Amino acid sequence: MRTSSSISPVRYLVGAFVAIILFAGLYLYFVRTLSGQTMDQLAFDGAEFGRRSVTPLAQELLDAVPLVSVIAGLLLTGAVTVVRRNGRTLIVACGVALAAVLSTQLLKIMLLTRPDLGVEGYDGNSFPSGHTTVAAASALAVFLVASPRTRGLAALGGSGFAILAGVATLANGWHRPSDVIAALLVVAVWGCVAGLVLTRGPWSMGGAPRGGTNARPPRVDRLQLRILIPFAAVAVAAFLVTYFRAFGDTPGTLIAYIGGVTAIVAAGLGIGFTGIRLFAPLP
Repeated sequence: MRTSSSISPVRYLVGAFVAIILFAGLYLYFVRTLSGQTMDQLAFDGAEFGRRSVTPLAQELLDAVPLVSVIAGLLLTGAVTVVRRNGRTLIVACGVALAAVLSTQLLKIMLLTRPDLGVEGYDGNSFPSGHTTVAAASALAVFLVASPRTRGLAALGGSGFAILAGVATLANGWHRPSDVIAALLVVAVWGCVAGLVLTRGPWSMGGAPRGGTNARPPRVDRLQLRILIPFAAVAVAAFLVTYFRAFGDTPGTLIAYIGGVTAIVAAGLGIGFTGIRLFAPLP
């Protein structure tokens, strides 16, 4: 049986690098350029439709996200750790979850700025979303301590929870779409850091799961992919329509909002799908 120390760390290094590049691209375009700010603000303005339809639910969800995420995350990770008897993984999971939350606040408050490019609307920096980070970080902790047989289900459920929190911040007028996707990418980076820690050094996990790298729940990752593809297609189409109409007489805020929502869903599912594949070799 292979040990985790024989698993190449390259997959996690590449994953972290890709997530960082995507994060930087989001910031440079949607925060630092006129067209990016305009499109992001159009989606934010289009969320008026969401506020009219789901604001009470969204407000309640947003108010509950931090407390529910922390409590549910601690309970689930603690229960799974007791069953699996792997306290080291719990420490790593809690460590990267906390690091993700702290790094989001550091980036948003101290390091990243939003230039005034004349786009009408909220001009403060909200990139990345703190609420989404808390939800996604809690889901990451549960995912990391889960067994190979339940890891796929943990990824699917965690992605759904983070997506719900992210869409709620947009629908309730707290964040723009790029803020939410950026938060998911922050958590993805720290997830890859956890993968590096769990495959190297004194914190590495024991042996590879039974059945080798294919010991993951059948069809769970494929299910995420099948849901992801149509949402990604709608998001791309809405992006293109919004881009060409952004500076016209009828910019189409509703289309921008739909594009923002579908982009959040696609990003969450895509990160969850990638996580299943990246962590498949770990016990």
